[in-house]
Amino acid sequence: MVPLRDDNPTTTTPVVIYGLIGLNIAVFVFQLNLSRQELDSFFDAWALVPAQLTESFGGALAAPASEWITLVSSQFLHGGFFHVGGNLLYLWVFGNNIEDQLGHVKFLIFYLGCGVLAGLTQWGFDPYSTVPTIGASGAIAGVMGAYILRFPRASIVTLIPLIIFFTTVRIPAIFFLGFWFVQQALFSLASLSPDVNLGSSGVAYWAHSGGFVFGLILGPLLGLMASKRRLPRR
Repeated sequence: MVPLRDDNPTTTTPVVIYGLIGLNIAVFVFQLNLSRQELDSFFDAWALVPAQLTESFGGALAAPASEWITLVSSQFLHGGFFHVGGNLLYLWVFGNNIEDQLGHVKFLIFYLGCGVLAGLTQWGFDPYSTVPTIGASGAIAGVMGAYILRFPRASIVTLIPLIIFFTTVRIPAIFFLGFWFVQQALFSLASLSPDVNLGSSGVAYWAHSGGFVFGLILGPLLGLMASKRRLPRR
C-alpha cells in the first residue's frame, strides 16, 4: 500500500518541503560515498543513540550538547534507498498541504520539533539502547498527525498491488492515517513485552507513535486549525 499525492493543490510553493527533500537526498548521497567503517563512525557521531543521550543528561559526557544535536541531525540520516525513498514520498504527499496551512517558518519549526519530540519518545522507552536511531520518520509522523486533524476527509490515492497487477483506490485520510497510527501504536506496545522481540526489525515504533501524537498537539498550537486557507474539495 503506497500513498500517492492527493488531488488537492497548495496555494503557495512548498519551499521548505523542497529544501528538506533536497537536504535528505544530499546527506544520503554523501553516505553512499563512505566506506563501511566511515559510515559507522558517521552514524556514531550524528545518529541518535539513546544510551549516549542518557549519559549526556546525567553529565557523564564532556560535551553533552553534541549529543543533544543528534535529536535534529538524526532526522536527516537514512539506512537505505527504500528508507529514504519511503520517507520522502510521505513527506511530499502530506507535508506540502501542512506547510501551506502553517506558513514556511512555522512549518519548519513544527517539522523539526516533531522530530525532536519523536526522538525523545523513543529514548524515553528505551534509554539504554545502543542501536542508532535514524530517519525522518518521527518528524513525518508528526506531519501525518497534523494532516489527519486538518484534512480528515481528504482523499489519499493509494496504490495497491494485486498479485501481478496494481490498482488505485481513494481512501479518506482519517482511515488511511488512522490505520497507520493504530498499527504503529500496537507495535510500540508490543515492544514493551519481554516475550516480543521487535528489535531486529530496526524500526523505531515509539518514535513513529510519539511523532504522530505530538503532531496532533503542536499543529493546533502553531495555528493549524485557525488558518483560513482551505484546499478545494475534489
